[in-house]
Amino acid sequence: MSGKDGKKRLAQLRETVAYHRALYHEKDTPEISDEAYDALLEELRKLEIEIEGASSTADTVGGEAVSSAFSKVNHAVRQWSLDNVFTKEELADWMARVERNIGQFADISTIDYVVEHKIDGLKLVIEYKNGKLFRAATRGDGVVGEDVTHTAATIRNLPKQLPRPVDITCTGEVWLSEKEFERINKKRKQENEPLFANPRNAAAGSLRQLDPAITADRKLALTVYELDLTSDETPIVTQLEKLQVLKSLGLPISAHTKICKSLEEIERFYHHSIAKRDTFKHHIDGLVIKVNQQVYQRELGYTAKAPRFSIAYKFPAVEATTVVENILLQVGRTGVVTPVAQLRPVLIDGSTVSKATLHNEDNIARLDVRIGDTVILRKAGDIIPEIVSVVLTLRPDKTKPYRFPKTVAACGGDGSIERIPGEAAYRCVFRDSGEFLRQRLYYFVSKAAFNIDGVGPKIIDAFLDAGLISEPADLFTLTEGDIKDLPGFKDTSARNIIAAINASKEVPLYRFLIGLSIDGVGEETARLLANHFGSLEAITTADTDDISIIHGIGDTVGQSVTTWFAEDAHTSLVDNLLEHVKIVNPMVVIGRNLEGKIFVLTGTLETMTRDEAKEKIRQNGGKVSGSVSKKTSFVVVGKDAGSKAVDAKKLGIPQLTEAAFTDLVAK
Repeated sequence: MSGKDGKKRLAQLRETVAYHRALYHEKDTPEISDEAYDALLEELRKLEIEIEGASSTADTVGGEAVSSAFSKVNHAVRQWSLDNVFTKEELADWMARVERNIGQFADISTIDYVVEHKIDGLKLVIEYKNGKLFRAATRGDGVVGEDVTHTAATIRNLPKQLPRPVDITCTGEVWLSEKEFERINKKRKQENEPLFANPRNAAAGSLRQLDPAITADRKLALTVYELDLTSDETPIVTQLEKLQVLKSLGLPISAHTKICKSLEEIERFYHHSIAKRDTFKHHIDGLVIKVNQQVYQRELGYTAKAPRFSIAYKFPAVEATTVVENILLQVGRTGVVTPVAQLRPVLIDGSTVSKATLHNEDNIARLDVRIGDTVILRKAGDIIPEIVSVVLTLRPDKTKPYRFPKTVAACGGDGSIERIPGEAAYRCVFRDSGEFLRQRLYYFVSKAAFNIDGVGPKIIDAFLDAGLISEPADLFTLTEGDIKDLPGFKDTSARNIIAAINASKEVPLYRFLIGLSIDGVGEETARLLANHFGSLEAITTADTDDISIIHGIGDTVGQSVTTWFAEDAHTSLVDNLLEHVKIVNPMVVIGRNLEGKIFVLTGTLETMTRDEAKEKIRQNGGKVSGSVSKKTSFVVVGKDAGSKAVDAKKLGIPQLTEAAFTDLVAK
């Protein structure tokens, strides 16, 4: 940047940096993060050199899914994700909830926490049979993963034989050292191959190789942190004891584990870890905190997505500054129009970001984001880039507030858009454009839906541009011959694509529903529909009331589903799909003997897991609740039952032993 505009930008930057420097150093009331300040300072230095030949600025202190290339593995224990907190206050709230729940049946002074480094790698589920390495698998969707035993066996610190003939299932993180990451990227650069963005991506790509020799060359490492199952009958009382058992078996556990009793102790470890993070061999992006006592873990249980007894305390999100070059409107799979900021490319935490979602019209107005603005950009949770705020002192003259247009060409028809009643979002009125079809196909092949491995937006674009597909069912009619002659494709890639498509022809009911892009039907809603109705036919013939009564769905989604299936075009789409696709493992309703009954589970069951018990209840028409109320029909009481049994007694709700529950289900 030079000339009049450059000199003006330089003057604005000097004023802005001086302002924030004073706030930080003199008033202790910073308005932006250290990272954002450093980014502005660096831009100032570069512009000074460019325009004035030297910098006069003084140094200041500123602050995964299942591939067709691999065998499927049904995990013996569901592999959960973790919820995140990003601040001390959020962590305090989580600890308060934990202690409040445990305090209903135990002395909270007995609670302590196991705190470990959160390694930024790839989760690996490892099984040993009679002490010998049997299988290693990726997490996948938490229920089904990929068999990667052939590559995992090359991990040098993964034992192939345990010192005792036990059966265990454990989980850990596969990671790549920074030094090895740099070596690999250097080699890839010399060979004109794309560089890995960060060590985590490199580790994942290395483990998911068909050729184990490639994996072996990349020197992966492993840290094990959880013992899911064991044939050893010795009682394990705490999480720390689990780690000690793993260590005694020769499995590599973290050297950075701490027992903490309080928020203050966790905070000290948190800040110490941030200060030392660059000295560790592996990249860490936070801490993992678990309630130490196993009995408390069992009582706290799980939400639909994550354990209640554990949380990830993420390090501060990385921030940077950049310029909004344009605001574009993208049409999604359900016709929702999303504003996206096109940014001057900026490097954040090892990856280059050039776009960020602006969510909706109200968010744009709240931030007052304008084309030409300098903005503070954050990678929320190290994943999704978002605009935090506008640096108003750097706003160019004569900028105008952004206004949503009345039409968007990508919508089709006359391009009309309408604001969704009660929401901040706009959607297409007609939804018949090629772009709309494109977005639906992108989602259809994604991990959330049909999970066609290796088939992403670029390949879908190639198929559409070549006229090979016009609806999802067309994917299943493609041949190698259709693909191999397309620009950029070869025999091998064509063969792999067809293999991946063929592998997706058997799909669970809930994923089939996700792939249809019905308004309001994401994974959780799709699971609710599949579990409640058990078959596609039952869903297509249900009326709005039938769907709306399902707990967690409601009238809006109920209307959306029935309206969708009532359209002839959608009926044809489904029929065409069913000519090629088989829906497998639908929910099987055994009976209705528990219909209208609400169950609460507490304690440890001996003959089944809680998830298995819940499945039995649902299969027989009953419902499961996480808390005891006057509406509860029965409380199933297992070993080491907690406060829920006490609550049931107070309310006069019948309690069932595991044996009595089994008898009731069998009637």
